[in-house]
Amino acid sequence: MGQDHIRYDILAQDALRGVIRKVLAEVATTGRLPGDHHFFITFLTGAPGVRISQHLKSKYPEQMTIVIQHQFWDLKITESQFEIGLSFSDVPEKLVIPFNAIRGFYDPSVNFELEFDVPLSDGEELPAAEITAYPVDAVKTEDAAAKPAAEGEEKKPGSVVSLDSFRKKQ
Repeated sequence: MGQDHIRYDILAQDALRGVIRKVLAEVATTGRLPGDHHFFITFLTGAPGVRISQHLKSKYPEQMTIVIQHQFWDLKITESQFEIGLSFSDVPEKLVIPFNAIRGFYDPSVNFELEFDVPLSDGEELPAAEITAYPVDAVKTEDAAAKPAAEGEEKKPGSVVSLDSFRKKQ
């Protein structure tokens, strides 16, 4: 097989990130999500251009998943990133997330899912098939693996799950 000088893989991922950009832009324009739509967005917290509080960065040093559903504010979309206000344990936070930092996008209301290869800072890539999911307070769940270990307790790594686990069973 010949070498791909055009880099169709990168072009396809950029086009699919455009789907996320367009969907979020529509939500920003109307100020609400249509119907039962809501979004799980997983992104690398250490990717260039990501801006989150130091508290969230220390809690989720590699990646985190946010849920855009009932409570969000100040959603702003540009060509390269989006900004959003969300509440974590009743603490308002502003997040800035470049589209290139997104690893996964999932709308469970219609079983729509996108996954992306995102290079890590050392040049490696996390496989798109596996995404570490860290539920956020927006869905009122806790991930025991995301909590710091108590003194003397063995620290367990974050759980790796596929977004398939969120899909409706048929």
